[in-house]
Amino acid sequence: MSVPSSSPVIELSDIWLSYHDVPVLESVDLSLARDDYVAILGPNGSGKTTLLKIMLGLIEPDRGTVKVLGGSPQSARGRVGYVPQRFNFDLGFPITVSELVLMGRLHVRGPGRRFRREDHDQAASMLERVDLGKLGHRQIGTLSGGQLQRALIARALAASPELLLMDEPTASLDERIGRSLWELLEELSHEMTVVIVSHDVGAISRYVRSVACLNVRMHYHKSKELTAEVLEATYGCPVDLLAHGHPHRVLDSHGHEHPHAGHAATDDEGHGG
Repeated sequence: MSVPSSSPVIELSDIWLSYHDVPVLESVDLSLARDDYVAILGPNGSGKTTLLKIMLGLIEPDRGTVKVLGGSPQSARGRVGYVPQRFNFDLGFPITVSELVLMGRLHVRGPGRRFRREDHDQAASMLERVDLGKLGHRQIGTLSGGQLQRALIARALAASPELLLMDEPTASLDERIGRSLWELLEELSHEMTVVIVSHDVGAISRYVRSVACLNVRMHYHKSKELTAEVLEATYGCPVDLLAHGHPHRVLDSHGHEHPHAGHAATDDEGHGG
């Protein structure tokens, strides 16, 4: 059953998590409504991917409350679409694009049950939605990076989710393909709540409706404006420039009294969570 429009789609309250006594998340609070389109921004190792996995019920926090679509993350499975940062299957496996997308119907149909005509129709419809309608017969290993990313989105959409979670959706794509993917996600955000982990600050500024900055602790104020104060709190030092291959945003200069004044934060060092 769908969550009422007035209820939060995601509600995290006082989330704490440590690995081997190393803090990963501290006192994280986040409440997202049905019409939210949020990007989670932060440096390497800031807990972004971990936070997504908590929303999915794949990781239990040490303490705190997690509600997704009005209940536990486990109860929301099948109503949440997820596109991971890294592919977890062999691209040489003999499976077609249509069969890959059809896997998104497993939560709807249930394990061990045969797919019905409506499942195949839904998979075909989602392939059309992501402009891959003519490639359903292709083996997945023959797709380009951008095409495979779209196929994974189609798989996530096949179950008609109310919430879409994506981890670095444009990390391995060139600028042109990445831009078209952001445009697709913006379109989808009018139909479901979308949460994206991303380093692509330029796209964040253009497409999303709000930004949550995370570096163990969360900074979120329901806006997509990235202030110098929020960025300094997130990256741990004053930030003059944020770049992803080329400049996206220049902030006011900082004084030289800070040991890291003039620091340029880049996101080309890797994409760990």
